[in-house]
Amino acid sequence: MIPLRRRAALSLPFAALAAPAYAQTFPSRPIRMLVPWAPGGTTDVQMRALCEQASRRLGQPIVVENRSGAGGVLGAQALLTAQPDGYTLSQMPISVFRQPLMNSRALFDPLNDFTYVVHVTGYLFGTVVHPESPWQTMTQLVEHARANPGQLNYGTPGVGTSLHLTMEQIARNQRIEWTHVPFRGFAENIQSLLGKQTQVLADSSGWSPMAEEGRVRVLATWGNTRAKRFPNIPTLKEQGINIASISPYGLAGPKGMDPNVVRRLHDAFREAIFDPTHVAVLDRYDMIPDHKDPADYVAFVRQTMAEEKELIDALGIRLS
Repeated sequence: MIPLRRRAALSLPFAALAAPAYAQTFPSRPIRMLVPWAPGGTTDVQMRALCEQASRRLGQPIVVENRSGAGGVLGAQALLTAQPDGYTLSQMPISVFRQPLMNSRALFDPLNDFTYVVHVTGYLFGTVVHPESPWQTMTQLVEHARANPGQLNYGTPGVGTSLHLTMEQIARNQRIEWTHVPFRGFAENIQSLLGKQTQVLADSSGWSPMAEEGRVRVLATWGNTRAKRFPNIPTLKEQGINIASISPYGLAGPKGMDPNVVRRLHDAFREAIFDPTHVAVLDRYDMIPDHKDPADYVAFVRQTMAEEKELIDALGIRLS
């Protein structure tokens, strides 16, 4: 009869052997990171900076692959058919959690179809107009929209994104009508505004450098407090619109990933999030680190889906 303490000691090597071999040597080749937005936008720039820092800690390249369109869910869709070996990850915008809430035929189940690795940050959003436009404040823009129902066109990065839902929430809050024009990403959205095809841009802070140069005019930022970089621009709340939106996001992989691989990825990306080089990129866009480990991230997804369902039902938005 083997003593209990000795039996426990003998079991440890066998437990280690039970883990897949790749988990013990992970990563041994490049990792693919899906970014479901167009190149050159806020998310693309931030994710490339994050991946560069994480790759230094993992000892393998992390290759960013842009898959723009469909409101930011193409990365999540790709995870459904990817191997759960840790070599395919995706940025997970909040639109991933909304998709099944707005469609009668959901593409995926956010709580059961993915492995959540790490939560990263959230956007600074804003309402932006052409510098030659007549509006200096959100109040003036809303008054114009109220006097001209449906005639103002606003652009966002896609249907079902935080930008789309928040603009419709503003319209409902202020009892106005305006027309949504979805684009594949920031580059198309800003080009349309500068070309005066659309009158209003709602997007993350890729507009910041243009605002500092006077090439666009920011009417409001969407956080609970003013952006550090734009202290003279009031929030929506300060202009009588009791709404805040920051759209937090993180990283996930296919369901069924080995916990040891998840831990390795989480630890590398956690360090990368707070690396000064990455933080400098966040500062450029008035974003802040918002780390959550896998367990906290899953709890956040569950809470977010409950809150988003209430908002979507109130706005009556359905995609199919």
